Amino acid sequence: MSSASRHIFNRTELLVGKETMARLAATRVILLGVGGVGSWCAESLIRTGIGHLTMVDPDVICATNVNRQIQATTANVGKPKAEELRKRLLEVHPAADVVALKVRYDDNTCDGFDLASFDYVLDAIDTLSNKVLLIRRSLDAGVTLYSSMGAAVKFDPTQIRTAPINRTRNCPLARVVRRRLREQNETREFTCVYSEEPPGVNRGRTFCGSAVCVCPDKDEENLCLGKARINGTLAHVAATFGLVLAGLVIQDVCRRVPCTDSAAPPASAPSHAPPTA
Repeated sequence: MSSASRHIFNRTELLVGKETMARLAATRVILLGVGGVGSWCAESLIRTGIGHLTMVDPDVICATNVNRQIQATTANVGKPKAEELRKRLLEVHPAADVVALKVRYDDNTCDGFDLASFDYVLDAIDTLSNKVLLIRRSLDAGVTLYSSMGAAVKFDPTQIRTAPINRTRNCPLARVVRRRLREQNETREFTCVYSEEPPGVNRGRTFCGSAVCVCPDKDEENLCLGKARINGTLAHVAATFGLVLAGLVIQDVCRRVPCTDSAAPPASAPSHAPPTA
């Protein structure tokens, strides 16, 4: 390990202590979706010391991703999102165990994921049916789940909140997710990141999914065509969603470490995680 690598977590350790750093290094996280929300979440997790991160995303980088996805640049358009993010994260923390899977999580692939083998499942999927599937599978696995709701058509990051799914407000995606879960007789709670800002409106039309779509991977499925709607999204909102999602994991890890460190996290730190049975 280089001299620089040995010191990259000095400022984190000053705050949380050695024992918590060891727990972070041992923590296993799976993140599904590394777009505008998920990419910033992954960055924050690795920069804080999470030692094992699996990222799942079927998409490739499009020019329209550059405005908000941390791994997307004009130089890597057409390359797999998860793998490009993996390269970046390993430059930050070379010793981390970072896995990138170019896979869509859906009915055909979900049995290949052992969600119970992870400490945390992070949902940043934007396809409704697959999102609901992941939520149900995570709850069945008994793993701690944190789920991101809609970050699109929002301007104000100060209105981002965390709450159990049934206490979210003003989020159209959360409303639909709740309804889908009720239709499947799923009533278990899980913690969401959402915004109380009333959603805005798109002021133009997108070419994504059309005959002039700029998505680069023409030989593969055009994922834009599978989306019910493509909305405008701003970097500062999507990034804040991702950072809050990562923060839920970091705070939960810190709370689980016995308070032997002089700089242990405050006991009053809020938690919306459902109680363990």
